[in-house]
Amino acid sequence: MCGIVGVVSRSPVNQLLYDALLLLQHRGQDAAGIATANGSTFHMHKANGMVRDVFRTRNMRSLPGTSGIGQVRYPTAGSASSEEEAQPFYVNAPFGIVLAHNGNLTNWQQLKEEMFRVDRRHVNTNSDTEVLLNVLAHEVQLATTGLELDPATLFTAVSGVHRRLRGSYAIVSLIAGHGLLAFRDPFGIRPLCIGKNETPEGTEWMLASESVALEGIGFEFVRDVRPGEAIFIDFEGKFHAQQCATAPRLNPCIFELVYLARPDSVLDGVPVYNARLRMGDYLAEKIQRELPDVKIDVVMPIPDSSRPAAMQVANKLGVEYREGFFKNRYVGRTFIMPGQAMRKKSVRQKLNAMGIEFKGKNVLIIDDSIVRGTTSQEIVQMARDAGATKVIFASAAPPVKFPNVYGIDMPTRGELVAHGRSDEEVARIIGADYLVYQDVDALKRAVRDINPELGDFEASCFDGDYITGDITSAYLDNIEAARLAPQSQSDRDAASDAQDGGTRSQLHLQLSVE
Repeated sequence: MCGIVGVVSRSPVNQLLYDALLLLQHRGQDAAGIATANGSTFHMHKANGMVRDVFRTRNMRSLPGTSGIGQVRYPTAGSASSEEEAQPFYVNAPFGIVLAHNGNLTNWQQLKEEMFRVDRRHVNTNSDTEVLLNVLAHEVQLATTGLELDPATLFTAVSGVHRRLRGSYAIVSLIAGHGLLAFRDPFGIRPLCIGKNETPEGTEWMLASESVALEGIGFEFVRDVRPGEAIFIDFEGKFHAQQCATAPRLNPCIFELVYLARPDSVLDGVPVYNARLRMGDYLAEKIQRELPDVKIDVVMPIPDSSRPAAMQVANKLGVEYREGFFKNRYVGRTFIMPGQAMRKKSVRQKLNAMGIEFKGKNVLIIDDSIVRGTTSQEIVQMARDAGATKVIFASAAPPVKFPNVYGIDMPTRGELVAHGRSDEEVARIIGADYLVYQDVDALKRAVRDINPELGDFEASCFDGDYITGDITSAYLDNIEAARLAPQSQSDRDAASDAQDGGTRSQLHLQLSVE
């Protein structure tokens, strides 16, 4: 999960990109980067850290131009990342391309080998984004004749990219001297939407992971990029779009609606806030079925993403809704913190339970999901320490039983508390008196209630159905083996540097392209 943005503007674009990345900060807190185009010259700055820490005034001044892309990143491998893997990435041929990516390629290692053996391209990092960039560059080179580059050529190249890539990807890229190219994988797993802004000088265009990034800086939401579709906007502001996949079908990641996206965003025609309200409706119905004789005095959310569901549960059950947990907003989201030890340590720094709301009560706690169980266990204990008589725990999402290979940090089955366990066993592990999960069918129905045109979803972490068709048990075993392998000393040093804030590098490319 990352946040990406691309802009073709009529005025300096650096501030627009910075503001958009702030609005997407929830999608990644590990690293941030911006690349701008000033004529045929790229300028780039990227580093580990939050947006506000990566970009200082001197960095913003070094990003001239009226077009650019940006990204906020979190590491999909679940450990601290090296600064070399911060995005965007750059390749100098053909033409010069910078690219940022949200998602995860499931065949990136195979592609990396092909890059060397067949395409004669060198990939310098272990980032699937650098592999993707080189695949795109190779396909553009194959499709191009002479020095000219038109939309039809680019769309041919994207068709070639779709044939080679597997996994999830939403892409924004800049091609030196030409324009902004964006595209989405044929399943539409990761979100990408289009916005525009009319000015006296002409139309400005923006593409971003979530609609909130468009609307938050004054752009009008136009539509979502369709699965398999490519968008090209030249530096004059001319908009071109074409379907580039042979059999596209929309299967958006349902975990985006459960947890990842901001509640004020709209993804593929679904207002995230409304979807979470409907999840609460269906969760309340299941609580009524499974716990008809359990007395509940109060319903409480785990702030912030479970609030809509918790409000609906309280309303449906006719029970008082209260805020008993208070959040320190200066601690990162524990789900996306690298390393189990960091996640566990941060829970009590992040949340505090107010005793007056718990003492002597049977408390129903609503969370958006339970992944590793670390946070849930700590929260249940906090409620007991605050004086709760009984703790009933409910998840607005179904049990997370399977690894996600499409860009969310939950790749190891052993890390998933629900994998191979019954609900009763999970309840004992987290210390709850009762535990209620949402049903998978109810979760999907909650979203379809809002947008009936949505057929199915990427819900592999809940149902084990990997829609790209290339995920086997052996593939999952290899991921787990790589993740559980002992770290080398250099890996430990890199992780230590990242946790301490690391060193900040200025990658300022003065790349004149003929």
